[in-house]
Amino acid sequence: MKKRVLLICLILAFAVEIIALVGFAVQDPDNSQDAVAVNEAVQSVQRDWNSMENHKNHTSLDYVVIDRNGRVVFQTKPGLSESINMAVIHRDTILDIQSDGSVEGKIIIWNNGAQTLQSQKRTAVMVLAAAILIQCGICVGYVLYLDRVVIKPFQDLKGFAERIAGGNLDIPLEMDRHNLFGVFTESFDIMRAELKKARAAEAEANASKKELVAKLSHDIKTPVASIKAVSEVGMALAEDDKMRNNYTQIIRKADQINTLITNLFTATLEELRQLTVTPTDIESRELKTLFENSDYLGRAFIPDVPDCLLYADKLRLQQVFDNIFANSYKYANTKIDVAICKNSRSLSVCMEDHGGGVSREELPLLKEKFKRGSNVKDMEGAGLGLYISDYFMKEMGGGLVVENGQNGLKVTVTIALSGTI
Repeated sequence: MKKRVLLICLILAFAVEIIALVGFAVQDPDNSQDAVAVNEAVQSVQRDWNSMENHKNHTSLDYVVIDRNGRVVFQTKPGLSESINMAVIHRDTILDIQSDGSVEGKIIIWNNGAQTLQSQKRTAVMVLAAAILIQCGICVGYVLYLDRVVIKPFQDLKGFAERIAGGNLDIPLEMDRHNLFGVFTESFDIMRAELKKARAAEAEANASKKELVAKLSHDIKTPVASIKAVSEVGMALAEDDKMRNNYTQIIRKADQINTLITNLFTATLEELRQLTVTPTDIESRELKTLFENSDYLGRAFIPDVPDCLLYADKLRLQQVFDNIFANSYKYANTKIDVAICKNSRSLSVCMEDHGGGVSREELPLLKEKFKRGSNVKDMEGAGLGLYISDYFMKEMGGGLVVENGQNGLKVTVTIALSGTI
């Protein structure tokens, strides 16, 4: 509907331009004088010839009266033709003034055809200028419309795709269903939801695998410990060196098996170390975009960011802010206060919700793997968000601090300045 209205407005503006051009091109300016007014002017001058100082113009015409010697005896206004030569050049109307049957002078009636033509030109130019301005306004409005309904949704899709590629599946893609690409963007969010379900199922399977490994480790360590204990008793009771050497080998192999089982258990806790972090120099003003991407409910007031050069991985930093905002909205579901301050070595970003925080005993556990607060209830989550964020910030030379603020849980992200690492 909007496109149709814009198209109709453009067509109307073009029509006005064409009408103005055609009208000006085919118009034939009328240079003829009003015969009745001319005759009235001549008659009034002839009546007042002997007293021209009292003569008054009762017509709409401008004219000059000269005598037989070419001297001006009357004119309606300055700037008119005051001689026969000037009148001929200007194409004025020249008529005789007769008195008592003889020619006493001339009346030169001013030809205003040039002024009329100039007025018509000005009118045509003003109409064309107005139509062109209207067209420019329509084009600018249409460009802004395209930016809002086409370009911006695709920019949002780009940032959304980058977050999906980085592994962040918690931030939904906000969409306007009345938008031209509303259904298209909705399919991307459906994809995100399905990937999140698959990730949750995978995390659950991994958790089951870890639990199985832990149980097997315990079950295997028990008989191995028994074998080692019996071997130690046998070595103590052995009567010759050969038997003692055999028991010693058994004890060593039991220790080796125990070590392998321990390594198998701890290896499952090192999988996240495979995530690469590549910090580079980035402008601090780019943080504004990262905040806006993470604040998917729009409840946070983002302050001005001090100008500086940061040393960070933009993608990983986006994941850090995404995790913090997602946790606050998921568990506290309140607005988020954001404060930014800069010192000589770093830039600190403090984000605090209004959810009341967590108990003092739980604070140290929030950055550990698979640890969650007691307020999670039945909400989904793996307890990895703050653990991953803390790991990313350490790899970038910064830090992440979790504490209770005045209103709720407060997370401070410290980003190193370029050249300080």
